[in-house]
Amino acid sequence: MNKRVRQYVGLLSAILAYYLIHEGAHLIYAIFTGVFKQINFMGLGMQIDIYSEKMTQTQLGVFCLIGSVATLLFAYILIALIGKIAQKSSKVFKACAYYITIAMLLIDPFYLSVLCGFFGGGDMNGIKLLIPEVAARIIYGIILMTNALVFVKIVLPKYKSAFLSEAA
Repeated sequence: MNKRVRQYVGLLSAILAYYLIHEGAHLIYAIFTGVFKQINFMGLGMQIDIYSEKMTQTQLGVFCLIGSVATLLFAYILIALIGKIAQKSSKVFKACAYYITIAMLLIDPFYLSVLCGFFGGGDMNGIKLLIPEVAARIIYGIILMTNALVFVKIVLPKYKSAFLSEAA
């Protein structure tokens, strides 16, 4: 499989993994709290619909927060396993892990620090029930900058080395 195809497979796997982890966390919490209504499929995305009127503000805040917490935890697990992943012989597997790591590290912090102000609050609408929106956006901004640094200093060099060592 050539490099371009691996990149597309990696990108597609990142999108699927992101929705599975992020929306999956919302789904599990909604089922656990007894407020799950349905799954809405919208264009390329999906959304977990709930009976928010059955929830306290804190529960709604946790429901909105849990998706981003899950993606960040998954990213850090992938980073902890990066040595083992880099040793795998499958370039497709490594490409998928690479793009999934990028998505999990950056999507939610970027959306919740910058984009939510332009495209509607999304999860920020619930998170701001727990802490003020400005504080949440600053926290996610700090997480974004930290994760970008982790990507540049740890993730990128490890994967670059893993792919270069195979080319030799």
